[in-house]
Amino acid sequence: MKDTLRTRQIHLDFHTHGDIPDVAARFDPKEFALTLSEAHVNSITCFARCHHGWIYYDTKAFPERHHPHLRRNLLPEQIEECHARGIRVPIYVTVQWDAFTANEHPEWRVVDADGRLEGTSPYEPGFYGSLCINSPYKDMLKEHVREIVSMMPVDGFFFDIMMPKDCSCRWCRAAMKAQGVNPYSVEERSGFGLASLNSFKRDMSEYVCSLTPSATIFYNAGHIGTRHRAAADAYTHFELETLPSGEWGYLHFPVTARYARTLGKEYLGQTGKFHTSWGDFHSYKNEAALAYECFRMLALGAKCLVGDQLHPDGRLDAEAYRRIGGVYAEVERKEPWCVDVEPVADIGVLTPEEFAVAGVGKLPRAIKGATEMLEELAQQFDILDSKGDFLKYKVIVLPDRIPVAAELAGKLEAYLAQGGAVLASFGSGLTADMSGPAHPLFGIKTVDTAGSRDLDGRDIRGVYFERHNYAEYVRPSPSLRAGLPDADLVMYIKGTGITALPKAEVLAEKHSSYFDRDYRHFCSHRQTPSSGTALGPAVIQTGKVVYFVHPVFEQYQMSAPRWCKQLVANALARLLPHPRVTHDGPTTLRLALNAQRGRSRLVLHCLHYIPERRCEALDVIEDVIPLSNVGIRVRTDTPVTEVRLVPAGAPLAHQPLGDGYVGFLVPSIQGHQMIEIDLS
Repeated sequence: MKDTLRTRQIHLDFHTHGDIPDVAARFDPKEFALTLSEAHVNSITCFARCHHGWIYYDTKAFPERHHPHLRRNLLPEQIEECHARGIRVPIYVTVQWDAFTANEHPEWRVVDADGRLEGTSPYEPGFYGSLCINSPYKDMLKEHVREIVSMMPVDGFFFDIMMPKDCSCRWCRAAMKAQGVNPYSVEERSGFGLASLNSFKRDMSEYVCSLTPSATIFYNAGHIGTRHRAAADAYTHFELETLPSGEWGYLHFPVTARYARTLGKEYLGQTGKFHTSWGDFHSYKNEAALAYECFRMLALGAKCLVGDQLHPDGRLDAEAYRRIGGVYAEVERKEPWCVDVEPVADIGVLTPEEFAVAGVGKLPRAIKGATEMLEELAQQFDILDSKGDFLKYKVIVLPDRIPVAAELAGKLEAYLAQGGAVLASFGSGLTADMSGPAHPLFGIKTVDTAGSRDLDGRDIRGVYFERHNYAEYVRPSPSLRAGLPDADLVMYIKGTGITALPKAEVLAEKHSSYFDRDYRHFCSHRQTPSSGTALGPAVIQTGKVVYFVHPVFEQYQMSAPRWCKQLVANALARLLPHPRVTHDGPTTLRLALNAQRGRSRLVLHCLHYIPERRCEALDVIEDVIPLSNVGIRVRTDTPVTEVRLVPAGAPLAHQPLGDGYVGFLVPSIQGHQMIEIDLS
């Protein structure tokens, strides 16, 4: 049985070049462990081998890789003192990035389809020359792991840089030939790369378990997404690397966490103490931002992890751990309401990531737009792939680009037959080539492709143009107009042209501009205004299925038009008239509802921190802006006996409101406030 994940963790990078002298000369093991303990840390990942390729313990198997300026047995000393204080120490091992190995064994490096070595060139700084896991390098890795287990106690392994590679080295070419893979096909090579990675993970996990069965095991690639489902059995847990001030941004974590929590394993959120990202020495995350990032992990059911990098001299940064300790002290107080939880969600959102390439900072726009929009609307939702359990949700959302082939269509039919509802947009209602309806359930009769191409013959449906060259307009009917003017509303991205089945109800019409913007004719600086000419339906409803012809979620991610959000909110109100949570606060307030079944209670997290774009490179959070007297309604399946502010324990007056709702007023939200709702 693996240990339950610790809740207050540190990932301590130590990528230290061989030219740096006196490595760990100021390391004091007792001071190291005491600093962690006083900062309320209960687990820290420490380094066996870094991206530079250096080893940080007294290796016998690889003496040539021992850091040339390290004069002590660093990793075992870190482990011994941390264990004395009850702190776990998973061990970090780099895999695909290792500058020493890449220089000594260039034949083990990843080779692209043009015969070039992938990664850092000889005359640029960086250790990003990727190594191939199908080469003999994998045998060296196993020997390295075996030595670690033989020399020190092992709580777990963190294997870093584990990405599928399109590799054409001689070992990959031989394996592709043996497996009947066509090496000339990019798709088949990419599939082989992912299969090779998954095979490596399973083999390494089996090997680790044969040496130390209780160790936790994680393989890091900077992102957890739909491709991880196939290899989830190789992991004991997930760690969601998502530093908001780095290239990930503030939307990456909620997208990733809402998906990862559907895979049935514990998971950590991971941010950094840095102002920007990894390796940003002598910088500090603003305290409000660090608090928000950790409390948001708790709200979405994750345990907390903060990334740091140890100075080459071996001393932890006192100011960094003062800040971390301040947040982790609060996390520790809040833990009783944040462990053994499961999210309470009305909506399941299918992610286009399943059908597209995604990575750090490259999540599909549609899933980012859907996540932002639904969080602003206080909707409670998970993110799914097509293999997820639809029956857990009252509504399934297919944002913009979900191909509906026969298997998924059948699953949606069965789901609707059980009382579910579906909201789809743009390509999600069409065949993969967008030439016809995917299935009658969407209410689409035909697809009109006239006018869908530019002067060069390129399909311009769903394509964003800076000056909105192919904009269209939506005129909602009264049944979809709540909160909106009786007017044409611009859609900056061209949608599909459809006719509806007779049984479909038209909720909004699509209107054309006078003409598209091109060299022949244009009007003013951007899109041509509406001509008022009807082009067919813009939004239709068939039974419990609503379909938007425009990519409303991508459009929201690109420019956040409030009318797009309001149209979606109005459509959801038709499918989900009694959402789990509502509030009268601002749209910057985030609510997340979790259940602690074993304690017969719900826990509502209220978060109010506002990321701001104060510079070109990243969003920052510096201030906590409190909210006062926020009215909240929560729908429960059983009667409510008591409502409290926690961890303080102060009771809140509450009253039943009908339709299963309980209402209460939260007097103050200072960044993060939890509310315990006891059930009978």
